[in-house]
Amino acid sequence: MAAPSNVPIYSRVADIQWGAPLTTANTAMDGTGTVTTVFTADATNGGFVQKLRLRAAGSNVATVMRIFINNGSTNATPGNNTLYDEISLPITTAAAAAATSGFEVPLGFALPPGYKINVTLGTTVAGGWVPTIIGGKY
Repeated sequence: MAAPSNVPIYSRVADIQWGAPLTTANTAMDGTGTVTTVFTADATNGGFVQKLRLRAAGSNVATVMRIFINNGSTNATPGNNTLYDEISLPITTAAAAAATSGFEVPLGFALPPGYKINVTLGTTVAGGWVPTIIGGKY
């Protein structure tokens, strides 16, 4: 067992990653099927995920975004994924004179080398939701 350390670990470099706007439903609750990878930890040293930000990319029906941790292997095997969290997303209407609300899911944990954060939507939407992860590489 490694000796305890009182020295904090900091990211060596900021790491901001995102995915294309999600529009298509994936009702699988085990992380299989079509997913969007929004963060991949550094292959050698791993990474840290601080938060997931979500913005509507147009008009949408209500849906849910599911957030999965994947162990870096194929997401087609349910045992490689775990449902970490989910957030209900409301109906949105795109407007030229008013902003749509943004949403944030706090994450705040380290990922081992090669691990991924994948996301899915529970309902097909028109405009889409844009996921962005703020984190760092070790």
